[in-house]
Amino acid sequence: MNRRHLLSLMGAAAATSLLPRVAGAVPQQPKANVFIPCLNMATIRGHNLGFVKELEVASKAGFGAVEIWMDSFQKYLQGGGSTTAANALLKDLGIEVVNSIGFAEWVVDDEGRRKRGIAQLQKEMELLAAIGCSRIAAPPMGAVQEAGLSLQRAAERYRAILELGEQTGVVPHLELWGFAKNLHRLADVAYVAIESGHPQAKVLLDVYHLYKGGSAMETLPLISAGAVEIFHVNDYPLSIKPADITDGDRVYPGMGEAPILQQLQALRHPDRPLIVSVEVFNKGYYGQDPLTVAKTAFAQIGKITAGVS
Repeated sequence: MNRRHLLSLMGAAAATSLLPRVAGAVPQQPKANVFIPCLNMATIRGHNLGFVKELEVASKAGFGAVEIWMDSFQKYLQGGGSTTAANALLKDLGIEVVNSIGFAEWVVDDEGRRKRGIAQLQKEMELLAAIGCSRIAAPPMGAVQEAGLSLQRAAERYRAILELGEQTGVVPHLELWGFAKNLHRLADVAYVAIESGHPQAKVLLDVYHLYKGGSAMETLPLISAGAVEIFHVNDYPLSIKPADITDGDRVYPGMGEAPILQQLQALRHPDRPLIVSVEVFNKGYYGQDPLTVAKTAFAQIGKITAGVS
């Protein structure tokens, strides 16, 4: 073996010794986003733009995720639109419909109304599945004015629509409404979701509704982050007491005194981004340019989430 051959073999051996480390190395992945900014179309609903324009405004403002309202979507379909055209529009705009706001009476005691509500919900789920939306809000519609709804029966009824979700691929998220006489407190929706005994049970919470319904901020960490995929963000002044505050008093997140940072810290998930969706019903905003409103909402989400440690 000559000197040149020996050096050649040594070089090959040295290179080979590095191969296991190189082959076994895991490329450094960028850290996943902790929050996904989203626009609930309630924020520009008062502008009466219609389904297509709402999506266009959201996209121009920077949003890649939106919550649509079923009535707006259905009006679009009744006016000649189609799920195929809607899918093409969503793709062109780079928008994903992550949730829909519907008002089916799925939880009421009246059996006839409940059956009609569930039939309505099924149709809405099928339409949403056709545009790739996998969630729909399930608030206590129809059980708002009179207290006394059995939480155990509500849990059974929630399980029934969760099973409907298995068929359609659209999961109903149990929504807390702070102004309702039923399912207006965190403890109530947590009980119903748990007692449903269904693995897909989720709760849909809202900064304003937690305050309006009188749920204590201190108990929010008891809710598993895995139970909340979407969180409605807005703000309010503490000078207005829960009994007196209304939907119209909501302002952009970060422009009031709500404990949003603490809430986001409690609800963020270690392995999955939390969708934070701006939902306000402010008449003052409805009088402004809709794109300005949507851009302000996007900017305020960025400021708020940047402050979460």
